[in-house]
Amino acid sequence: MEYCLENEALKVTVTEQGAQVKSVIRKEDGVEHMWQADPAVWGYHAPVLFPYVGRLKDGILEADGKTYAPGVQHGFARNHAHKTLLHDETRIVMELTENGQTMSVWPYPFRLVSEIMLDGDTLCHTLTVENPGTQPLRFGIGFHPAFAIPFDSAHAFTDYEIRFSSEESPLCLETAPKGLVNGKCYYLGANIRSVPVTAGMFDNDSHCMVNLISETMGLYEKDTGRGVVCEIRGFPYNLIWSKPGIPQFICLEPWHSLPSPEAGSYRWDEKPAAATLQPGESWSTTLRTRFVRP
Repeated sequence: MEYCLENEALKVTVTEQGAQVKSVIRKEDGVEHMWQADPAVWGYHAPVLFPYVGRLKDGILEADGKTYAPGVQHGFARNHAHKTLLHDETRIVMELTENGQTMSVWPYPFRLVSEIMLDGDTLCHTLTVENPGTQPLRFGIGFHPAFAIPFDSAHAFTDYEIRFSSEESPLCLETAPKGLVNGKCYYLGANIRSVPVTAGMFDNDSHCMVNLISETMGLYEKDTGRGVVCEIRGFPYNLIWSKPGIPQFICLEPWHSLPSPEAGSYRWDEKPAAATLQPGESWSTTLRTRFVRP
């Protein structure tokens, strides 16, 4: 099932499958900003990453003396249908709770609520995690929206850059070749305000930047100033990613946690978490994305 949200600036489509934002059209010029999930390239639009981000060591975890094998990266929330609780012209609320499939790979009761709403030219996506169980609930979480480039046929991928609102020397955590944190770091640049989009910039996977000081990180069209801008204040990890070769989309990914350490434990209670909730507690995070026109 798909739902439409619309105001004077944006027309947005949200799917129950994964609670994904499938489409964002800027009504001023008709630009479709979301990647349309070509399965031959990458079959998602804007997946919610939960209950972990990235990869688990060897694709397994240990909890309460048992071994589980989720296998896939980024958790299971993106692959389940979320139940719609509320829908009106500019807002939708969906939830995912534990079921037999989730408990077979991650043995914890939970409630994950997505609230997606429009505020002028800004799309707000709030994720709330609740612990309805009797034990502490540890989890990882992150956003993974993919923005299509070029914005129109008059531009090429080389006409785009990723801009920070403050001067940065982005320190990145290396995860190659296994997709796990390995203790190595590198700089994406020194004293920079932007990173040009180039062929091959993601041939070694994503760039995971830590502790940026910028309020925003955006994907901009250099000559026009049109852009997609994410508010990243409060997110300790911010990733950029696309498929190897010539980028057809750019993912701007604010995360609250990291993939497993390459030399770390399989035990879930030893995996660094975004948060630990006691029974009855909840935790929320919001990604605000503005679709800018100069």
